[in-house]
Amino acid sequence: MTTEEQILERLDRIEAQLAPMSVSAKGLNELKEDLIPLSGQAFRLLIRELEDVESGFQLEDLLALGKRFLRSVRDMQYALEQLENVVDFVLTIEPLLKSSVPQLINYLDELEQKGVLRIIQSTLDVRAKIAASYSPEDVEQIGDGLVALLGMAQKLSDPQAQVFLKKMAALPSKVDLDKAKPVGPFGMLGALSGKEARQGLGVLMELTKAMGGLKNGGSSTAAVESEPVA
Repeated sequence: MTTEEQILERLDRIEAQLAPMSVSAKGLNELKEDLIPLSGQAFRLLIRELEDVESGFQLEDLLALGKRFLRSVRDMQYALEQLENVVDFVLTIEPLLKSSVPQLINYLDELEQKGVLRIIQSTLDVRAKIAASYSPEDVEQIGDGLVALLGMAQKLSDPQAQVFLKKMAALPSKVDLDKAKPVGPFGMLGALSGKEARQGLGVLMELTKAMGGLKNGGSSTAAVESEPVA
């Protein structure tokens, strides 16, 4: 191969390498020609927007904001650390929430099926009606009465009192008023000959003794066991 052929071959290789660069340069020139009008429009738009905020913005404000930002770097760092702690806490309790939320939903559904939530809602409605019908003074007075009733209920919780009340509640079912007839003194003496009548009279005497304490506002300590009357 002669020298001229070698030179021509090198020139061809250089031309082949410069062809892509030429294409790129041509593309850049086209992009530049397209961006020049757009940049002019963007610059004019920026100037117009800055004119709108010119009255409320000063360079000193930007400097003051920069100073405050630099002074608050530690506070921002502390806030970010606390945010990381919150994120860690959420990630920690997330498995617990996944297991507890369905259980809570099932529990609330069970309460709904049993009517507990309806009872609570009804209780709130009752409280609203009480607030609409009574003044705070009336409610306070009613509360005092409820406290007294609770004291009475506590006394009725005594086993002997419960047995007595149960027996008293069963008495009306044992009384036949159709068989009741006028009784005179001799009839009373005749009725006392029966064992049940004498036991009833003994119970009545014990009740009379216990009721004697009502006069002084106290409670009788007499025995409540009844004995047959001879």
